[in-house]
Amino acid sequence: MTSLRAALEAAAGRLETAGCETPRVDAELLLAQVLGTNRSGLQLEARRSLSDPELDAFERMTVRREAREPVAYILGEWGFRRLSLKADARALIPRPETEIVVDRCLALLAGRSSPHVLDVGTGGGAIALGVKDELPDAHVTGLDSSSDALALARENAARVRLRVELVQWDLREGLPDGPWDLVVSNPPYVLPDELGTLEPEVRDWEPRVALVGEGAAEAIARAALEVLSASGALVLETAADDANRVAELLGGLRYADVRVTRDLTGRDRVVEGVLA
Repeated sequence: MTSLRAALEAAAGRLETAGCETPRVDAELLLAQVLGTNRSGLQLEARRSLSDPELDAFERMTVRREAREPVAYILGEWGFRRLSLKADARALIPRPETEIVVDRCLALLAGRSSPHVLDVGTGGGAIALGVKDELPDAHVTGLDSSSDALALARENAARVRLRVELVQWDLREGLPDGPWDLVVSNPPYVLPDELGTLEPEVRDWEPRVALVGEGAAEAIARAALEVLSASGALVLETAADDANRVAELLGGLRYADVRVTRDLTGRDRVVEGVLA
């Protein structure tokens, strides 16, 4: 029999050798999933031994993580604000910086009754569902060009029991007629020549169409001008080194009160403006 502690130490060592950034945390998350508990629960069971089926399941997960498959995809779920969402390779993994996007959406919608919100490039639905969860009277629509991503978003909506409209849409057609009180997007913003600099978890596993792109923020900002309500707002997630450029773009269009918000690591990440 192998003790929980020994199995955990061995897995963490293997993940460190594989180059994983947080090997101990990753190993704990995987083992907690196998045992149907959480990381705190592992501490309470530290002296127990793993059964052969438990050890086999943990080994399969560890091998996947050694190949740098994202932990969220291995677990099949990931937390986003108050929600636990299904996660797989059909869409980007919800990230903490995107939670800041929802913060800004909620702030801009404060005081509006039954606002209409459009999430462009909704992926697995994190932003759309995050807004709907915390602003129940909002009418939220999520757009995506990927039928696979929309299928995941529908599964997530059912999972968290929230009703949002999900529509397959090509941004080249502009945006659906509004008026929308808020348009929000986490568009693809990794430049093609930057792809090789990304961590393997992102570069090799997450959907490239949702990662790599040029000009999406500009296209959304311009298209939103035609469909926003009076004093409607636009919120965009950007690359950390691109926020000021996007803010200047909004200022050069018909947006006022342009603001840049930092993410939890202090990087300029979210740009917003209100239709003047």
